[in-house]
Amino acid sequence: MNILALGLGNFGGPDVLIILLIVLILFGAKKLPDLARGLGQSLNEFKKAREDFDRELHDAGKSSSAPSSSSNCAVPGAARSDLN
Repeated sequence: MNILALGLGNFGGPDVLIILLIVLILFGAKKLPDLARGLGQSLNEFKKAREDFDRELHDAGKSSSAPSSSSNCAVPGAARSDLN
């Protein structure tokens, strides 16, 4: 599904102004700071969760590669001592 095909990827200046005007009319000037604050907090929380997830994946990649490399080093050494 292409975003441009839906018309959602071609926002310009006038389009954004019209959307902001509609939001202002629907929610009123008093609610806009609260809505913006809530949106900012949601984006902040999403960013933190994404960073935690990336960190966990990175740590899991390090921990899974470290034991396999140490066990690989031990196995060939044992095989060489058996051959001699």
